[in-house]
Amino acid sequence: MRFFLPFLFLTISFSAYAQSSIEVLEKQLQAATFATEKLALTYQLGDLYLSQSPKKALELGLQANRMAIDQGNKSMAGRTAFLVAQAYEYLKDTRNQEVWLKNALTYAKQAGDSDLIIRSVEKRSLIAVKDRNYRRAYEINQEAFEYFSAKGTSISELENRYALQKVGLEREKRQLESERNTLQEEVGRLGQEKEQLSTEKTDLEVRQEVLVKEKDKAVEEVSKKEEDLQVVSRAKDQAEAMAAFRQEEVALLSRDTLEKRYLIEETRAGLAEEQLKVSARNSLILIIAILLVSFLGLAVLLYSRYQAKKRNAQELKVKNEEVEKEKQRSDSLLLNILPKSIAEELKRNGKAGARYFGEVSVLFTDFINFTRIAEQLSPEELVAELDTCFQEFDRIISKYPDLEKIKTIGDAYMVASGLGDRETLPITIIKAALEIQEFLSHHREQRIKEGKPYFTARSGIHTGPVVAGVVGMKKFAYDIWGDTVNIASRIESQCEPGKVNISDSTFQIVQSVFDCEYRGKVPAKNKGEIDMYYVVAEKAREAVEA
Repeated sequence: MRFFLPFLFLTISFSAYAQSSIEVLEKQLQAATFATEKLALTYQLGDLYLSQSPKKALELGLQANRMAIDQGNKSMAGRTAFLVAQAYEYLKDTRNQEVWLKNALTYAKQAGDSDLIIRSVEKRSLIAVKDRNYRRAYEINQEAFEYFSAKGTSISELENRYALQKVGLEREKRQLESERNTLQEEVGRLGQEKEQLSTEKTDLEVRQEVLVKEKDKAVEEVSKKEEDLQVVSRAKDQAEAMAAFRQEEVALLSRDTLEKRYLIEETRAGLAEEQLKVSARNSLILIIAILLVSFLGLAVLLYSRYQAKKRNAQELKVKNEEVEKEKQRSDSLLLNILPKSIAEELKRNGKAGARYFGEVSVLFTDFINFTRIAEQLSPEELVAELDTCFQEFDRIISKYPDLEKIKTIGDAYMVASGLGDRETLPITIIKAALEIQEFLSHHREQRIKEGKPYFTARSGIHTGPVVAGVVGMKKFAYDIWGDTVNIASRIESQCEPGKVNISDSTFQIVQSVFDCEYRGKVPAKNKGEIDMYYVVAEKAREAVEA
């Protein structure tokens, strides 16, 4: 209270000067001698500079804050900290704005300044909501709620805001659960396709095993025939051994007996020899016939098996080539509708989760008076003209690896940059937009020469956070969501034909690369007034490097 009464006196004394010019206040500040008087005048000057020169307001606010802390004036320390936060808000420095709002809230609680507490909490909550961090906004209001509850102060306004934040969190939770269920269903479908491919592979493996078994059987039959030949050979050897034994026996007999027996044996031998020759000849003929038939049958069997194996191998090779071609075609089609990183994740894990990107630039290009011009063309001519334009758009976009075509919506064309793992600037997406407008300009001249209707387009770009992912069970597509997409659409709708319109968030990043024309605050549907800029041209390389 010992600081509040002097400050109240000074505030009343200098309220008459609030409407005076800045020059008058600066002269009064130079002439001031009391510390409390300098504090009040510095704070008033900073407040007047706030809308005219935020940087000057920031400088004065920091000076006033140091004065209030040195004087131990908690109330003025809180209000000067809130002034510094306001200056950072004008300078679009959200991080420092949040820091000084925390300081203002701390001093306001120490001074018991309920009005400043509510204003600080409201500003911090708006920052969290703008960042789509509803939980943080809820926690900020909950902290103030608990503080006022402990003090016994009326908190109906904070209670209402607390309830609204809670409803927003519940709605976001339900939306995320719905997206998760959709992705799970898509994973199930891909799993069924994987099982079908696995079944086809198993059938081919079974067929290969049958061929191997047939080959082993043929080899076994050849081995058996070789064993039969060995049996015949052993019988021949036994006959020769028996003849040698008989010769030895003859040598032991006496000459007389030998002569008698010789005549008898010679006669018998002659008969036996003739009989043996006939029998041997018949056996040989039979064996040769059996061998020839066996070898012929074996040769036919082996040749047929060889041909079947060769044919099956060729069919298997063709099937494998067809499977590989289908796989490559499937990968190519997948890359046509999904970014490479998402496609790889989908093939590797069987699913692709939604991802949050903090800084993505979104481009909308839309044909003007499309319905009126379409009425002047036949359906075939209309489709051909759209195809000509969109093919050229695709060619331009494909020149820049960091750009991703999201989709076409009727006559609108949507592109985004910054969806990869590496953070990128919106420079390439602006270049692509300028090239699209240049192509449409040349194409329009050609159509005028031919006496045909032509399209003109407008382009809008905005940079901010989005959520990206794959949705749907059938004909699923990669898409992005968020307020950034809505603002980009509003920026495009407020653009003139043949120009590229960008938001302030995009301008702050590329202002050193492109010459831009400030349009002021332009009304946008459901978004209030937005700072917008027309991109005139890319700056010369020397100017950018300087």
